[in-house]
Amino acid sequence: MEQDYKVLFNQMDSYQDVAFGVRESSNAEHIRQLYCTHALNHILKTRHRIIKHNAKLKATQPKEVPDNMRDQGWARPKVLILVPFRHSAMLIVDTMLKLMQDPAEKLMVGHRKRFFSEFGDESDDEDKPEKSADFQELFAGNIDENFRIGLSIQRKVVRLYTDFYSSDIIITSALGIRTIIGAQGDRKRDFDFLSSVEVAIMDQADVFMMQNWDHVRHIFEHMNLMPKKLHDTDISRVRWWSVNDKAKLYRQSLFFSNSLFPELNCLMRMFCHNYAGLLKYQRSVASGSSLQITANTYQKFERVTSMSASSESDDRFKYFVDMILPGVVRNTKGHVAIFVSSYFDFVRLRNHFKKNSVDYVQLCEYTTNADISRNRSYFFHGSAAILLMTERYYFYKRHTLRGIHQLVFYQLPRYGSFYCQLANMLSLDADPRDVRKIHTLYSKTDATRLAQVLGTKQTKKVCSSSRLVHIVE
Repeated sequence: MEQDYKVLFNQMDSYQDVAFGVRESSNAEHIRQLYCTHALNHILKTRHRIIKHNAKLKATQPKEVPDNMRDQGWARPKVLILVPFRHSAMLIVDTMLKLMQDPAEKLMVGHRKRFFSEFGDESDDEDKPEKSADFQELFAGNIDENFRIGLSIQRKVVRLYTDFYSSDIIITSALGIRTIIGAQGDRKRDFDFLSSVEVAIMDQADVFMMQNWDHVRHIFEHMNLMPKKLHDTDISRVRWWSVNDKAKLYRQSLFFSNSLFPELNCLMRMFCHNYAGLLKYQRSVASGSSLQITANTYQKFERVTSMSASSESDDRFKYFVDMILPGVVRNTKGHVAIFVSSYFDFVRLRNHFKKNSVDYVQLCEYTTNADISRNRSYFFHGSAAILLMTERYYFYKRHTLRGIHQLVFYQLPRYGSFYCQLANMLSLDADPRDVRKIHTLYSKTDATRLAQVLGTKQTKKVCSSSRLVHIVE
């Protein structure tokens, strides 16, 4: 394992783009140490180079700065780190301070007390044994999603809360920096501080899908653009590739995620143009989460065919409404839970249910705690036949849902563990001899999600098969 981390660090140090799709709670700390070390190395080496060139220029005083001494960008920030929660940012800063600490010399840290007060643990909840280990790890500490902080790095001094244009490293959430970038037409907006980012790091990339992926796209759209204004820039020292608007070709992007999902792959294709190339680490799942189901189940996987990716959402909705929903509505016993991964699909189904007077209750990320309790009770006692819920609701709450007799996945979850967790809820109120049904819709673009459930080898067989329906018992 140590050798694997050494190889990964060497690839970072070569300034290739890296998409690491095998991040999990067991290796999260090692990965954090690697990219923090890489970021600090980059800042300190760059600073040393600039100081060295300053001395040479002062001694020689040439009429023009030689090309090999053009060592700066349009703005000072060189490293951008995107993480989803304040607690994640606190761990990064804590790791960097430990890496910079020299036993022989004291490290001066400005605003240390303020930082750990604002980014420290605000969680009032005690560990709940019914929550999964990944939930406990993910939601430990302060889970505020709106934050940003600048860091100025010197060999013996670290300053926190520096102005962005005086910062070497910016650590932020997607929402935290999106509010500064603004949108087209806003009177007050600024993104010049992103013009010279040389290393962009996104940790826990999968979690951003549970927040707002549009913010992430917006940030990358505004990275390495020509600045609107000069911010104390010495133009004679700006690198030629920045002057010629080629900075994006020299930016390294590092992504760490539990899987390489389609939206992340699309982001890399559109906004990552590193001349050094891209290296991907893709997870190969030997056995999917379906093998962890202890309930007595009948699992049916049904493929939805589409002519194109753009029509897939419409095709899935039509197939569900025409082929699946009538059987669910006719089920007089009720107790059917429908899991929807996308909020937009959820809204579409909810509107259809309202229009056609379908008996249902809902659980989504915007449902109040009082409504959650009431709707769970209605479903458990049979007062509502159908429970319609979103993946974001389950991601943030992880409630045990009782009363499920049949489970329908409108689309597979992004997290394979959710499949088996929800499937095992089928046995909570069932006779061990009863067989509970799980009905899953999937398309070929869901291959990454399907692999987490069935395993990589079985997924290849299912997706390449001419059969549209596959049964697992």
